[in-house]
Amino acid sequence: MVSATSREGAGSGPASPRAMRADARRNYERLLTEARSAFAERGTDASLEDVARRAGVGIGTLYRHFPNRDALLSAIFEDAVGDLLTRSHELLDAPEPCAALVTWLREMVTHAGEYRGLARSLMSVSYDRTSALARCSDPIREAGGALLARAQEAGRVRQDVAIADLLQLTHAIALAAEETPGDPGLADRLLMLTLRGLRAG
Repeated sequence: MVSATSREGAGSGPASPRAMRADARRNYERLLTEARSAFAERGTDASLEDVARRAGVGIGTLYRHFPNRDALLSAIFEDAVGDLLTRSHELLDAPEPCAALVTWLREMVTHAGEYRGLARSLMSVSYDRTSALARCSDPIREAGGALLARAQEAGRVRQDVAIADLLQLTHAIALAAEETPGDPGLADRLLMLTLRGLRAG
C-alpha cells in the first residue's frame, strides 16, 4: 500500500478530465469542489484525506486523479491562470505599458492570495521543474514577461529586471498580505514600493 506521504512526493500530474469515463469525471469534479472548499476554510495544507471523505471517495481515488498536493493545487489554480492569461492579452493593448504591468501584477497578487498557503506554494515551485504547479508557472511567466518587455521597451522599467524575480516578489507580497489580514491595503502599498524601485531613470 502506498502511503499518503509518499504519494505527496510523487511527481506525475493528473489525468486530463476530457479522457475520463463519466463516473471518473464526476469524482474528479467533486474532489476539486471539496478541495476548493477545504482550502478556503483551512488553507492549502488542509487534510487530503478530509477532502476525499467530503467528496465521498477513498483517498486512493483522490491520488489516482491528483498524485500529490501540488497536482491538486495546479488543477484548482488553472481557472486563475486562464483569467491571468486573458487579462495579459488585453493589457498588451493598453496605452500605458507600465500601468498595464502594475494592473496585471495586482491581479496576480489577488489570485495568489485566494487560498491561504497558495502564495507560499507558488514561490516554492518557481524554479522547480518537477512540480505539477510548474504547469501553471510557465504560462504565467510568459504572459508577465510580455507585459514586462513592453514596459522595458517603452523605457519605463529597468532593463535588468527579470520576470522570474518580479513574480517571486509578487508572491512574497501576496504572502505578506496573507500574514497581515488586518491591513487590507498592505499588498497594494508593497507592490507600489516594489515598482518604484524598478522604474528606469
